[in-house]
Amino acid sequence: MHDLRALRADPDGFDADLKRRGEPAVAQALLLLDHDRRAAETALQELQARRKQISREIGAMRKSGADSSALEAEVANAKGRMEELQTRADDLDAQIRGTLERLPNRLDESVPPGKDENANVEVHQNGTPREFTFAPREHFELGEALGMMDFETASRLSGARFVVLRGQLARLERALGQFMLDLHTGENGYEETAVPVLVNNEAMYGTDKLPKFADQSFRTEDGRWLIPTAEVPLTASVAGQILSGNTLPRRLVALSSCFRSEAGAAGRDTRGMLRQHQFQKVEMVSITTPEESDAEHERMTRCAEMVLEKLGIPYRRMLLCAGDTGFGAAKTFDLEAWLPGQKAWREISSCSTTRDFQARRMNARYRMAEGKPAFVHTLNGSGLAVGRTLIAVMENYQNADGSITIPDVLRPYMGGVEVIRAA
Repeated sequence: MHDLRALRADPDGFDADLKRRGEPAVAQALLLLDHDRRAAETALQELQARRKQISREIGAMRKSGADSSALEAEVANAKGRMEELQTRADDLDAQIRGTLERLPNRLDESVPPGKDENANVEVHQNGTPREFTFAPREHFELGEALGMMDFETASRLSGARFVVLRGQLARLERALGQFMLDLHTGENGYEETAVPVLVNNEAMYGTDKLPKFADQSFRTEDGRWLIPTAEVPLTASVAGQILSGNTLPRRLVALSSCFRSEAGAAGRDTRGMLRQHQFQKVEMVSITTPEESDAEHERMTRCAEMVLEKLGIPYRRMLLCAGDTGFGAAKTFDLEAWLPGQKAWREISSCSTTRDFQARRMNARYRMAEGKPAFVHTLNGSGLAVGRTLIAVMENYQNADGSITIPDVLRPYMGGVEVIRAA
């Protein structure tokens, strides 16, 4: 949600930010609605004051025995007019809010121009892609040959974009999630949190998933939503609160199942585990002050990079361009892992700062040192997407015979298993 006062102060700057995202100008239309709403509210306040004054005069006239019928008629007329003005103000307020809630966040000045992912900028690369002495296979070829990755059964059970993992691959996925949690809680200072995977409208709205992304989420018959990421319950856990400034930053992490309808993804990544309706993800969320949010963004991104570095997966950090930055984000770094089977870099983590965009929607504030409340800044990042990390491990650590070598840091979680082989 946007600060209407900032729009009033700089309407041209507001429209310029929207233009960077390819959005049409809205400032003048919003200012007209805002002008009419404030005029209706002012007229309403004036009528309320006049009605109070008349009521006092009527009381005095009745005590003195004077005829107050004219004033009583004016009060009756004022009541009807007040109801009209209140309805008008409420309607205009709903129009303004309905427009604002569908507008994306304002971009950070450092976000490069561009329409799509082709304009994203590489910040740095870590690690060198492995040179294979054989033609590397994609993860689904490896998994199916091992007899541990079953898309056919998953399709019979649930339809397309699901998978059944078995044996050591199922354990490897579990190992990855536990390793990530241990790293983020033990070394990176995040508090482990177990969250519901069903949330209400308010939680989804406050974290900018509604109304924009309703078609990309699954909804139950009783009106609750399956979370697209643990960002939703983690961030919404501070909704409506005024936090003590000395408790910030709050750093939370959760491993959860996530659910996305993948609306609009027809024909994309239809084979394998890259784009699933249900997947596991470790999510990091930070709640902090405006002064610390930029540093927190860098810190969070480094925490995600540490996972890939300890796993020995080559990756690169990308600064997303204006056209590829998500709806609620002011700035986003994507981490892309090298997948030798695809011979391509693929996103494995996205770390974003939303500034006060989400905080305004869910009214999450903190009390500054001087006692005045202000909106917090919220950040979220994958630390990492577990299924995609499984893919990266499988493809980067595959052997010529189709077996998968287990990275050293995961072996304690695998009961000492060093190589996954077909049964």
